[in-house]
Amino acid sequence: MGSLLEVKEVYKRFGAVEVLRGVSFALNGGTVLGLVGDNGAGKSTLMKLITGVHSVDSGEIWFNGQLLSSPRQTHSPARARRFGIEMVYQDLALAKQQDVAANIFLGREPVRHFLGILPIVDREAMEIRAKSILDELGIRISISQLRAPVAWLSGGQQQTIAIARALSFDPKLLILDEPTAALAVKETEHVLEVIRELRNRGIGIILISHRLPDIFEVTDRILVLHQGKVAADLVTKNTSMAEVVAHIVGAGPLHKGGLV
Repeated sequence: MGSLLEVKEVYKRFGAVEVLRGVSFALNGGTVLGLVGDNGAGKSTLMKLITGVHSVDSGEIWFNGQLLSSPRQTHSPARARRFGIEMVYQDLALAKQQDVAANIFLGREPVRHFLGILPIVDREAMEIRAKSILDELGIRISISQLRAPVAWLSGGQQQTIAIARALSFDPKLLILDEPTAALAVKETEHVLEVIRELRNRGIGIILISHRLPDIFEVTDRILVLHQGKVAADLVTKNTSMAEVVAHIVGAGPLHKGGLV
């Protein structure tokens, strides 16, 4: 069985700055990959290449055995979504005054036709489906809570709603950008438990985080970027926080990407 995601010798330059320099790695479904590195290491640029925000200058990105992006293959966010790639950004991009169900289906609200003619939002169908998605994540929520503005929820709950919205697209790969940043200990553990559940469902996950304890808690592998190159591709259970930090600051030898 082939890997879900393959990044092969990818380069990306912005003007005179070469942000990524020959990045290669692969990821299987049902695996959590921690992506770490200092600010400016190239993490965000790499994710934007995978999600189609930017195009690669050279190299290739493959997904489920199909060419996703290369200098000869145009990529886009809409195309990434069609392939089954979703990303939850650090700012979550939630409509805070809208309720939970509306946020999960924002812009894709199910409709029914009044008198068989006039399309109107099918609130009942939307709430039933939203509750089903949250139930699958182990989030028990009442219909009245589904109708509460997202702004009333805690940071951890809002993070879960953003993940639930991504799951409504039935992704094969989910990219999470700092999902536990600024969360309390209990809320952090809740989000990490959601990540474990998604892994158990066979979804490939890339977890970007500066919180190394969280990385070690839920990942199978850790990919370290340093100055646009893969500094290390480590099996989490076989490494240590000290070794990861050494690679982050450039104190370790370069290591070619691997696959577990």
